[in-house]
Amino acid sequence: MAPRAGGQTYGFPIYCASWLPLAHIIKPSPSADGVVDADASPALPSPPPPPMVALGGGGGEGRSGVPNALVVAALAPAAAAGAPPALSPEPVFRLGTEEQVPYRMAVHPRGDGVLCAFPNGCRLVQWESPEGEGPHSLVLRSDQEALVKLKDVGLQLAVSFSGEGSILATGGEDGHLRVFKWPGMETIIEDPDAKTSVKDLSFSSDEKFLVVNRSSGPSRVWDLKSSEAVANLPREQGEIFGFCRFSTKSDNSQVLFVTAMQGDYGKIISWNTTSWTRIGSKKVTRDAISAFSVSPDGTLLAM
Repeated sequence: MAPRAGGQTYGFPIYCASWLPLAHIIKPSPSADGVVDADASPALPSPPPPPMVALGGGGGEGRSGVPNALVVAALAPAAAAGAPPALSPEPVFRLGTEEQVPYRMAVHPRGDGVLCAFPNGCRLVQWESPEGEGPHSLVLRSDQEALVKLKDVGLQLAVSFSGEGSILATGGEDGHLRVFKWPGMETIIEDPDAKTSVKDLSFSSDEKFLVVNRSSGPSRVWDLKSSEAVANLPREQGEIFGFCRFSTKSDNSQVLFVTAMQGDYGKIISWNTTSWTRIGSKKVTRDAISAFSVSPDGTLLAM
């Protein structure tokens, strides 16, 4: 089956994806000896690289013949005026992950690598970009030693770096929440809860708070400085919380959005991030909400 307009396939089911911070990954080309010829014509600036995305997935541990892989793909030039954006059919790079399928990923915002969550734990995959080489020279190498504290911890259903990349949080299928300083991996918060799975988590833009949604119960707000839970955001009758995202408004204040299913309806709930009180709720769909994101300027919600 051919991909839909604007779509692309790479031979395996895709479970996770994230855009890459290329400005922090691709190294600028230095001059050969640091000497500039005053009589030489100024070199034309290189065109910016196309946006790129990391994709992870595969066929799992069985002998389905479907590979498990991590792929880097670039946005292809539009084939014609008005054509929808699409990824190039040929990936920039493909890293096989043997019998382990990457189910979740978090790309470090400052280019430290891609954290992948596999069924048995997490691994960090780091970039190799030779100086002066173009974006299509990007290579990924698995770092076996970087995440010792996340080895053999089981599947992590939620993984995220804070906006500046100084904190890493993971939430397990077994209910275990772990929060670390990055890159030293000193523990900030550890909250085992065998009764529920972690479904989603989100950092505030100022890195003061972390909100965690579980498979049941309220959303919990953690203060990252004191390492203490400071609020529980209760559900109304029949609500099941799903995703959570902080958003920054035009006046630099923040609001927290939480998705929920209530009966046959999907809804978005907003919360004040000072009093942690519910300030709005709107039914938006009669389908399950399977993904959720907020635009960087906080003006658009996507699901």
